[in-house]
Amino acid sequence: MKKTVSILKVVALAAALTTSIFANGLSLNSIGARALGMGGAFIGLANDGTALYWNPAGLAGQKSSLLLFATDIIPSGSYKTTGIDATMVTNHYLSPNLFANYNMGKLSVALGVYVPAGLGAEWDPTQFGYPASANLEFFSKIGVINFSPGIAYQVTDKLSLGLAANIYYAMFDMKRPAPGSILQYSEESTGMGYGFTFGAKYQVNDQLSAGATFRLATKVTMNGTATNPMFAAYNKTNSEFDRDITWPMWAGFGLGYKVNDQLTLALDAQYSQWSELDELVTEYKESLWKTVIEPTEGHKFFLKWEDKIQIRLGAEYAVNNDLSCRLGYYYDPAPAPDETINVLFPSSTNHVITGGATYKMGALSVIGGLEYLLGGEREIAPAAHAMPGTHQMSIFAFSVGLGYCL
Repeated sequence: MKKTVSILKVVALAAALTTSIFANGLSLNSIGARALGMGGAFIGLANDGTALYWNPAGLAGQKSSLLLFATDIIPSGSYKTTGIDATMVTNHYLSPNLFANYNMGKLSVALGVYVPAGLGAEWDPTQFGYPASANLEFFSKIGVINFSPGIAYQVTDKLSLGLAANIYYAMFDMKRPAPGSILQYSEESTGMGYGFTFGAKYQVNDQLSAGATFRLATKVTMNGTATNPMFAAYNKTNSEFDRDITWPMWAGFGLGYKVNDQLTLALDAQYSQWSELDELVTEYKESLWKTVIEPTEGHKFFLKWEDKIQIRLGAEYAVNNDLSCRLGYYYDPAPAPDETINVLFPSSTNHVITGGATYKMGALSVIGGLEYLLGGEREIAPAAHAMPGTHQMSIFAFSVGLGYCL
């Protein structure tokens, strides 16, 4: 019994420190069914409407187009330690996306409404030793929508430049057992952030193109309400709170090479400055919450994340004028070190295999893509802010869309 109570305290402590964050397991690594099928190696190509995300300079010179697609992300995972053998609840996290591009000669304007991040984790509390009679919920859910207008200009026959504004609307819900109890803690918050993406694309020759993208770091200010029944005796179960989160700077360089009329290859290196996220601080508005929580640093979540580079490879093969197929691979290293990992926001190093196809019917195209992120097991030793045990997470995602050239 004492061992079970001790385990519950470890789980509760780790969850108590959890806040809204955006990790490699939460960001959608491949925006657009076509880019997804090529492993997200799309900065040097950037030749459909999703260039607004990957490299806005690629919009210049494109035909006017409309692209609609939806992506479904299905995570699976497990957590094992002494007395606990838990399996993540299988959920579907669906995100719709829209990209529109209008060409006016050398100048192109575009608008995107898309989901660059949207995921979560849900667990059965009884697998962690909590009684079924408590009717607890144990999950996190994040969604980020980007409203993004953009512009691109073809400076010369070879060089194009582009700019996109990023207007982020973020949503975050979380429920977990309150620390040291079988009561339900919950919080809901939303926030806004603003930033820009700069892109350049250079057509070296008829076969080779190169691209570079730089996305500024963006601070998202989250505002919400937390509920903790442990303060019920003081009639202070609810508290509003603020939390600032920095969406890290992102930069990438890519090459696209057209081997022949049928085969195109792509290679990207993409860098995320995750070290900007050292710790997150929650500012509770209720004075009692501040008095009780802040002395123990319970209002802080320690990240200690590390900068990471993704290497992405992709290939596209035109079977005929109507059908093309794609394959891709990328390496996705986890930014979270062992000492700060927990089950509500799992972070794994992934080897990712992707594939996809497009079928054209005149001006209309049907596009599909899928990817499987295979995350290895992480053996986490006890540490001040860690959740010790064996963590594992994999993700299957697929995307289906329709494209129309005007």
